[in-house]
Amino acid sequence: MSQAVDSEQPEISVETEWNRFYIDGEWTANNRDAITVENPATETAFAEVPRGTEEDINEAYEAATAAQPEWAARSPAERAEVVSQAVSLLREHREDILELLAVESGSSKIKGSIEFQSAAGITQEAASFPTRISGDHRASNIEGKENLVKREPVGVVGVISPWNFPLHLSIRAVAPALAAGNSVVLKPASDTPITGGLLIARIFEAAGLPDGLLNVVTGSGSEIGDRMASHPASSAIAFTGSTGVGTEVAKNAVDHQAYPAMELGGNGPHVVLDDAAVDDAVDAGAFGTFLHQGQICISINRHLVHESLYDEYVERLTEKAKSLPVGDPATEETVIGPIINESQRDQMLEYVEETVDGGATLETGGAAVSAADIEGTTVSAGDLSSDSSLGDSNGLFVLPTVLSDATNEMAAACNEHFGPIAPVIPFGDDEEAIELANDTEFGLSSSVYGDIAHAERVADHIDAGMVHVNDQSVNDEPHVPFGGYKGSGIGRFNGEYILDEFTQPKWISVQRDPRDYPF
Repeated sequence: MSQAVDSEQPEISVETEWNRFYIDGEWTANNRDAITVENPATETAFAEVPRGTEEDINEAYEAATAAQPEWAARSPAERAEVVSQAVSLLREHREDILELLAVESGSSKIKGSIEFQSAAGITQEAASFPTRISGDHRASNIEGKENLVKREPVGVVGVISPWNFPLHLSIRAVAPALAAGNSVVLKPASDTPITGGLLIARIFEAAGLPDGLLNVVTGSGSEIGDRMASHPASSAIAFTGSTGVGTEVAKNAVDHQAYPAMELGGNGPHVVLDDAAVDDAVDAGAFGTFLHQGQICISINRHLVHESLYDEYVERLTEKAKSLPVGDPATEETVIGPIINESQRDQMLEYVEETVDGGATLETGGAAVSAADIEGTTVSAGDLSSDSSLGDSNGLFVLPTVLSDATNEMAAACNEHFGPIAPVIPFGDDEEAIELANDTEFGLSSSVYGDIAHAERVADHIDAGMVHVNDQSVNDEPHVPFGGYKGSGIGRFNGEYILDEFTQPKWISVQRDPRDYPF
């Protein structure tokens, strides 16, 4: 395996030819059929990638298995150097990456910048892992014995990543796994195979990663996902996605004793207490709901507001939603870009329609418009909403939606709607707020707004892996544990917590003095 860091710059742009896999250090299409990659803002094709098969997955795992032992034997400094070089290359190509995120995933400049910083940050954090992995020394009850606990890489890590934050949610598993001495097989989402996979391969190839350690196979989850998760060469499977799919992935993983590192669905509550500053709570609530059109597992799915503040909160949140600029995500001013595809759009609008039919009031939004409606510019959501009726367009730009008079049982509240939708639900006291917040199968991220001491007391009773006081639910830092309770997953990403997923303890005892045995 090559050791020197490659000084060449990776080719990364919208115009790059992406119709290749990356397996064992080689770019090849294996004569596979192609999957078309579309720009959701224009609904036009801009690239093609190979449609992978189970044969390609097998080849990728074989390469990863062969390459991993020598990589694990490398010094911490050598592994850290490659990952550090990847960080430098990411930062050098920031603008190209932001353009790709806009074109492939509909990321606004705001969202793309947040995602880029998260990806670069977690890769920088991972560069420190080779020297942070440590063991332990434990005293023994047996005279003359010494107990050593060492940490070793698990081996081959399979990564199945989603389309909403494709760069970050792929690299947060890839970089730590490699830094810890593992090899990786990565299958990105078919909607975002470039920023979720092939781009990362180009970065690490240019960073000098030896052949076979990172292998990227593009393709449909329905065709190759089961083989990815069930391949016997994998020792851990890192998956980010829906709880339904994740449950099946986890079953496939544990069938061959691979560890399932699962970050699954969410239904984040934003609890606004009676002593909250309404303007601040609305600003936070709008950001946590409408960033990236709500297509975030940790976005605010429900606004739970004390009845004394309810009317004012609804009025101000509606005004905020109407003011948001809708348009091409490549435009600097845009906040609301397109939904990733028609299936996602149809599902979220169906939830809105069912919620209105159930008695909720549509304050604004509730419709999708097309790029033609926007006419190539950025338009305030309120202007577009005034010309639209519920679900009257086949476009992918779902308008920011506020639903008042909602209840926890309504479709847009009890389901993870994954859209720019804000059901606002009243409560009478803290106990009811906590009950409503916890009345879900999920427990990923949440937020509580109010007097700090009061909000902290409420936060202690919310069943979620992450609770943010006087903030909103969309938070992620590379050194802080990220994950959920209940149906929201297994394990934690980020910092030393991910090392529990990608390394394994090994007990070595040393009997330094002769031991007396009973027979």
